[in-house]
Amino acid sequence: MTNPLTPTQEASLVEAIRQAELLTSGEIRVHLEDTCPSPDPLDRAAQVFAELGMHHTAQRNGVLFYLAWQSRQFAVIGDTGINSMVPDDFWETAKENVLQHFRTEKYVLGLEQGIRLAGEQLRRYFPYDATTDQNELDDSISFGDPSSTQHP
Repeated sequence: MTNPLTPTQEASLVEAIRQAELLTSGEIRVHLEDTCPSPDPLDRAAQVFAELGMHHTAQRNGVLFYLAWQSRQFAVIGDTGINSMVPDDFWETAKENVLQHFRTEKYVLGLEQGIRLAGEQLRRYFPYDATTDQNELDDSISFGDPSSTQHP
């Protein structure tokens, strides 16, 4: 897998994740791969979500932004905790906001916008608690096939 991001773009996305997670117990990750091995990117996102161990958060409030950049497939998926709280159309609305930027090839800006939107919902339903909250998932961008690498 080739990394389509410059070091500056990657750092910008990681910082967007950190900022979005500041006031919430929720966890956000971004995963990039060249092509989606599944006909449905949402199915692949669910698989990556599981392979990254994102379902292991205490409140089941992880969110994954999945992008197969060469095949131009994108999905955003949340765990059961956040899914039970957000409005029914939230994920579709968030996805459409991201895709508006993708259509003009502003991929990093689109992902940053999606991360901000997810962070707002996570803060609303899963506010930060200084006595119990910790960063449960790595904020770094993951690449390629997560099943081919070790995860805690």
